[in-house]
Amino acid sequence: MAARTRLPLQSLLHKNLPSLRNQRLVHTEAAAKEPAYPPVVPSLTAKSKSARRRQVEERVEKIRAAGVQDKLSLLTRIQRMKYVVIPQTFARNADRWYQHFTKTAYLPGPPGAPDTHTGVGDDAFTDIRSLVTHAILQEKWYMKKGRPFLYKEQEHVFGPFLRNLVTGLTNTLAKHNPLLQLSCIDINPQVNFYWSRGQRIIPRGHRGGRPEPVRFQVDDKPHSQIRITKQLPQFTTMEASYAAEVPEIPFSPSQLPLFRRQYDNNIFTGAKVPDPACYGHTQFHLVPDRYHRERMARRQQSDQVEAFLRANGLASLFSWTGAQAMYQGFWSREDVSRPFVSQAVITDGQYFSFFCYQLNTLALSVDTDVDNPRKNLFWGTDSLRLYETVQDGEVVGLDDGVLKLLVQFLMNSP
Repeated sequence: MAARTRLPLQSLLHKNLPSLRNQRLVHTEAAAKEPAYPPVVPSLTAKSKSARRRQVEERVEKIRAAGVQDKLSLLTRIQRMKYVVIPQTFARNADRWYQHFTKTAYLPGPPGAPDTHTGVGDDAFTDIRSLVTHAILQEKWYMKKGRPFLYKEQEHVFGPFLRNLVTGLTNTLAKHNPLLQLSCIDINPQVNFYWSRGQRIIPRGHRGGRPEPVRFQVDDKPHSQIRITKQLPQFTTMEASYAAEVPEIPFSPSQLPLFRRQYDNNIFTGAKVPDPACYGHTQFHLVPDRYHRERMARRQQSDQVEAFLRANGLASLFSWTGAQAMYQGFWSREDVSRPFVSQAVITDGQYFSFFCYQLNTLALSVDTDVDNPRKNLFWGTDSLRLYETVQDGEVVGLDDGVLKLLVQFLMNSP
């Protein structure tokens, strides 16, 4: 039997076992590395504030990642009771309430310095004057119409006049404003907008005691509107709206009165999202048959003559311009990066009112309107009389100043 060779203990340790210095380093690194656990998040089904916060955050991220069409569907999917804002309302001082609902400041007069230059030559303006005169005579003198239905006189008598006026002026001015050559004219379109402003505590029911946003919906039906492929220039900078004042109404909208309804939430400019003419230029509105200046004066409501028109212009332009901004992917959580501008003309066939609107913010909800100095701006003129009367086949007292202002509106371009 061969004799066994005994190796020294030091050589065995050196050959097969790591050194003590290395063991100490390994032990130190292992102790410094902490185990990685998944983050602790609230349950989506729990009835807690943290769970509700997580639901809102996930919904916001889902909306941000969606396309424009899907984003509009997600924003209007939840149907709750909402206040239906009527643009042509006879509620007293509705214009101040509408300013509060839309965070809009009213500035009297047209935006910027007054300018009498129309952008067209004298010969072209003479042709425009002749066109307007012929449109007035066609409805007042040449056309023999029967008695209209009840509360249909404006639509029956002055509706065709306004339609001929809009189409005629647009076709005539297209030679001087190339933007109008690619424009679209909508006759009797539908315009909708849905938003939230403020919050309330639910008084009763299974959701009683919880806060919820106060929701609003505008369903507008202008007489006609012009849509264009390029955006109109801003009237002023966003920073200029910081110092503007918006009326604060501490009462519930039901005190105006407004009524709450539950039906589909709609955001619509009058055309679908893929339409290239996605920007608004000018809207035209006819006042309803119940709107009588003389009757309101007899009832000592002369102050409501212009308030009615301001409320109509503000609600219509805010809904139209807001829908245009949302067609570009903006909403309350992703506020507009540039102003959106639209114009409106409201008439009863003889008196014309001109309004301009600049949308500076869509962050109107309670959680987004925090430290937001932006305000929307709204300019407007008082009623201006286009002509006096029609006698013996002639238009008496046609005001060139009103006609020039109308031409300036249609000549506005980037």
